[in-house]
Amino acid sequence: MTAPETTDVLVIGSGFGGAIPAYHLAAGGARVTVLERGPRLAAADFTHSLRLGTYNRIVDVIQGDGVSVVAANCVGGGSVVYFAASLRAPAFAFERRGGLGRRIWPAALTRANLDPWYDRVEESLPVTRTDWPDVSYAGGVLAAACRRAGRTCNPVPLAVDTGRCTNCNWMLSGCRFDAKRSLLLNYLPGAEAHGATVRPLHEVQLLTPSTVTGYRYAAAYTVLDPGDYGCTAQGGVIHAKVVVLAAGTVGTPVILQRSALALGGIPSAVGRYFSGNGDRVSVADVDEGKARSLLGLSRPDGTAYQGLPIGRPITAASFDHLDPTAPEYSRFTLQQIYFPPLTNLLAQAAGPPPWFGTAKRELRARWRSWLTLLAMTEDDNEGTFGPPPLTGSATRLAPGLGLGTMSYHPTARTRTAWQRADGALREILEKDGLAQVRPWSEDVAATVTAHPIGSARLGDDPATSALTDTHELRGHPGLFVTDGAAVPAALTVNPSLTIAALAERSAPAVTARARQAGVPVTYGAPPPGR
Repeated sequence: MTAPETTDVLVIGSGFGGAIPAYHLAAGGARVTVLERGPRLAAADFTHSLRLGTYNRIVDVIQGDGVSVVAANCVGGGSVVYFAASLRAPAFAFERRGGLGRRIWPAALTRANLDPWYDRVEESLPVTRTDWPDVSYAGGVLAAACRRAGRTCNPVPLAVDTGRCTNCNWMLSGCRFDAKRSLLLNYLPGAEAHGATVRPLHEVQLLTPSTVTGYRYAAAYTVLDPGDYGCTAQGGVIHAKVVVLAAGTVGTPVILQRSALALGGIPSAVGRYFSGNGDRVSVADVDEGKARSLLGLSRPDGTAYQGLPIGRPITAASFDHLDPTAPEYSRFTLQQIYFPPLTNLLAQAAGPPPWFGTAKRELRARWRSWLTLLAMTEDDNEGTFGPPPLTGSATRLAPGLGLGTMSYHPTARTRTAWQRADGALREILEKDGLAQVRPWSEDVAATVTAHPIGSARLGDDPATSALTDTHELRGHPGLFVTDGAAVPAALTVNPSLTIAALAERSAPAVTARARQAGVPVTYGAPPPGR
C-alpha cells in the first residue's frame, strides 16, 4: 500500500497571497508544497497576441450575476497578468465603516501598522517610483487635462524595471522581457531555493480533516490537462499540518463552501461581502483637434494624441478625491488604464451611438484616440456567492471563460460613489469639448473588475468576518486565508500591494501555528534574493 503524501505546509495558489507565505515558511525550514491550478510559463512563453490559446491560457474571465471578474490562472497568479500599479492604501481606507455602521477592519490593522509590511514588499519586488518621462501618451493626456481643469495628476509607482521595459503594452499577457517584477522573479524562486515544491495544473477541490496521525488537513486535488483545463489527468490527496488557502477571491470561498460539510461547518461570512474594489471603467472619446488646441499636445509625427495603445497600461492617476475628511462613498482614484483584450467590449460604452450601426463603427475606428479610465471607489461589499459548482471555482465554458456563482447588485450608496466619480471625470475631460466620457453601460455589460476582494474577509466580528486578525479561518486552527478574499473593504487604489503586505504580515502567525503543530520552522528570512 502506498504511503499517503504529506507536507508540513500546503499552500493553495501561487499569487501574492500564496507565494509570500510559501517563501517565508520554506526559508524557515518547513516542507512546503504549493498547488497552483494554472500552468507555469516563463518569459519566453509569453506572447504578444490575442489569439485563442495564448493569453487565455493564463487569464480567465469569470461571469457572475451582475459582475465579471478578470482573474489570473497561472503560476505567479495576479502578479503575472496585472498592470503592476503598486500603491499603498490611504489611511482612511482602514477606518471605513460602510453599511455596517462600525469599523470593518480589525482593530489590530491600521495603515500605520501595515506600513512595515508594505516596506518589505516594496523592497522584495521591488517597486519603482516613476517620474514623468515614464508616463505614457495616454497618461500624459489625463495629466494635461487635469492640469487644465485645475486638478492634479501624478505618475503611478510600478513594480516594473523601467530600464528593461520596452513599453510594449502587453502586460496582461505576462512580460516576455522580465521587466515586470512578478512573483516569478522573487518570492517563488526564493521559496524553491529553500526546497519548496511548486506544482502547476493542480486544482484543489476539497479540504477535509486528515486521517494521518500528526496532520490536521487533507486536500483533494485534480491534475488538469495542459491542453484542456476542462479535462483531468488524475487526482490525489495531500495531508498537511497547516494550510494556506490563497486560491483567489473567486476561488477561495468556493473551496471553503464545498468543504463546509467535511470540515464540520465554516463561518457564515464565507462567500459574503464580496467587492469589486469599487471599480468603474469609463471610455473618453478624445477630440484630436481639441487635444492639440486646448492641451497643446503634439507627437513627433504631427498627430496630437492617437496614443491609447502606446506605453504601459497604467502610468498616471489623479488622487485629488482621496480626502480623509470627506464622507464615505465620495472618495476615489481616477486612473489611466488600458485593456487590450477588451477593446471591442469597451465600444459598448453607455449612451449614443447605439450598439449597432455606422456611428458605433466609427466610434470603434477612433479607438486610438480613446482614453480608458478606471475609477476605484468605495462600494458596499454587497456581493455574495451561491452554491459552489461540482468542481473548480467556476464552471468552465471555454478556454479563458467561466461561469461563476458570484452575484453583485450595487446598492444606492455604491451607485452614488460611481456617479461622483463619473462627474469628476466629466469635469476634467469634457471641459470645452475635449472629450466625451462614456461610462461602461450597466445595461449591456455587467460590472467588470480585475480587483475582486473580500469574499472571506478579516475582522473582529465573527458575524461579518470569516477570518481573525491573523488570517486564520474562525473555528479551524491552522487554516489560513491570505489572498484578496481577506481584504475587508474597497481600498480606492489598486489592491495588489495591500494583498502582498497582508500576506507578509500573516507569515509570522502561520509560522507560529506550524511550530505548534510540531514543524521545526523559524521566521525571519531576509527579502528573497538578498
